Amino acid sequence: MAKRTKRELKTFSLHWGNGVIEEEAQFSTRYHVPTIQLLKFTGGAAAGSRAVRFCHYDARGRFQRSPLIMDQKDVKSLARALEMTPKLRKLLAQLV
Repeated sequence: MAKRTKRELKTFSLHWGNGVIEEEAQFSTRYHVPTIQLLKFTGGAAAGSRAVRFCHYDARGRFQRSPLIMDQKDVKSLARALEMTPKLRKLLAQLV
C-alpha cells in the first residue's frame, strides 16, 4: 500500500459523524492488510472525539466491511506497525 503524507489524510463517514484517519497502523499478509485506525471526528454528533477502528483492506487495497481476523503469528507484525503511531499506541495501551 502507498504511504500517505499528512496532506493526503484518508477520510471516513459514519452515521454519527465524519472526519479523518489521524493515524493508521497496518501491514500486509498474503490475503489482506490488517489495519488499526485512530479516527478523529470533525463533523456530526461525534465532532471533537476520537475512536479506534479495527479493520482490514483486501489485497488490492480496497476497504473491507467485515471484521478484522488475524493469525496469531501476525500479532508481532501489527505491534511493529504501531511503533509509528504514538497516539494510537498510547490509547491501545489502556487495553492491557
